[in-house]
Amino acid sequence: MSAELLCMGEPMLELNRRHETPEGAPLYLEGFGGDTSNAAIAAARQGARSGYITALGEDGPGEQFMALWRREGVDATHVHRDKGARTGLYLVTHGPDGHEFHFYRAGSAASRYTPALLPREAIGRARMFYASGISLAISADAADSVFEAIRLAREAGVTVAFDTNYRGSLWPVPRAAATIMAAVAQTDIALPGLDDTRTLTGLRDPDAILDHYLRLGPRIVVLKMGGEGTYLGMADRRVLIPPFPCEPVDATGAGDTFCGSFLARLLAGDAPEDAARYAACAAALSTEGYGAVAPIPSADRVREALAKAG
Repeated sequence: MSAELLCMGEPMLELNRRHETPEGAPLYLEGFGGDTSNAAIAAARQGARSGYITALGEDGPGEQFMALWRREGVDATHVHRDKGARTGLYLVTHGPDGHEFHFYRAGSAASRYTPALLPREAIGRARMFYASGISLAISADAADSVFEAIRLAREAGVTVAFDTNYRGSLWPVPRAAATIMAAVAQTDIALPGLDDTRTLTGLRDPDAILDHYLRLGPRIVVLKMGGEGTYLGMADRRVLIPPFPCEPVDATGAGDTFCGSFLARLLAGDAPEDAARYAACAAALSTEGYGAVAPIPSADRVREALAKAG
């Protein structure tokens, strides 16, 4: 059965620093990252049929990702294996200001992905297509591929969802703002982060931010505000979703869990408000463990937490 939610992006092996040896050498917990891959897994754990579009190296990390997606029930049929490139990776360290990311992605297989590799028929059969600003930043080919995938989805009547996910280390603000705005203008569901948006637009007030994105064309805008909650905006109403109570230890991938869970619940038929409340709970629960993928909760765990909270 084909995927109803097709996600596209750059998966990366994650090395998360946890401990030190008695001699003081660092020890890293191996895991998986990549914003849209995390979202695809989160959606699958909530019951959606999700699939992934990317390129991986023909290397050990690439094999690990293929095995991960098989375990998680994410359709990897359309993952391209690039013999001439490696799979990207990143390190996570933890300090007094929270977690810090150190990326090693230059020349990654995903950055070499071109529009010619797109699974056009699969995109047209999906119900929803999801991508993020990271793929627009890692290379011109990757950006062209995302825009072409969006075009194909829109032509087929497939809902398009997009997360701004701005990374300042990848590109300058003016170019990022213009490119991301162009993508959002072709999006049905925009999922910007508050910090991203303040950097890219200069706006500070959440209502002004919702106004800005809604004017571009999306019918649903979900402003992710971290500890301040989630602000949901549509043409006829706005709803502030408070943060779900939790005991966080690592926020890596929480926004991705939110996006995947939100889209999964929309596909299941939830109203946007209900989907956002569910996703806020899933994202909060994901912060109670280390890494981007391992702590993503199952649907049963989310429902149990929501029931306990009343």
